[in-house]
Amino acid sequence: MREISVSTTIDAPPALVWQVLTDTSAYGAWNPFMPVLAGELREGRRLEVRIVPPGSRGMTFRPTVTAAEEARELAWLGRLGLPGLFDGTHSFTLTPRTDGGTELTQREVFRGLLVPLGASMLRRTEAGFAAMNEALKHRAEGLAGRDGRVDATR
Repeated sequence: MREISVSTTIDAPPALVWQVLTDTSAYGAWNPFMPVLAGELREGRRLEVRIVPPGSRGMTFRPTVTAAEEARELAWLGRLGLPGLFDGTHSFTLTPRTDGGTELTQREVFRGLLVPLGASMLRRTEAGFAAMNEALKHRAEGLAGRDGRVDATR
C-alpha cells in the first residue's frame, strides 16, 4: 500500500470550494492535472477521468464514485486492469476552518501487486495533486473575492 496526500488552505468557504470542485465542465480551463472529469458525481456512478501528471503523456480511466457528500467529500475507486493489480481510492476532503476558509485534502491510497513498480509515477502524481490543489485554490479565492463571500479584510 502507498498513500499520497496533499493539503491546501483556501480562503473561501467549503460551499464555494465544492462548487469549483464539482463544476467538472470547467476543468479544462483551470485544472492542469485533471483536465477531464465526466460523469455524474453520485455514489455508484462511473466517471471518465483523464489525468496528466507532470512529465507524462497522461492516462484516462473509469472509476466508480464511492462518496459524494456536498461540501465535505468526493471519492472514487479506480482500477488498472484486474482488481488487486493496481487499485486507487481517490478522495477530496473539505474541512471548514474557523476563519471561514477551507482545508482541502486530496488523497489517494494505492493497493495492489503492481504498486511497488510505480514509484516514479506516484511521485509525478503527487506533484499533479499539488498543482491541482493550487489551481483550485486560485480559482475559488478569485470567485470568493468577486462574490464577497469571504471577509474582505483578509
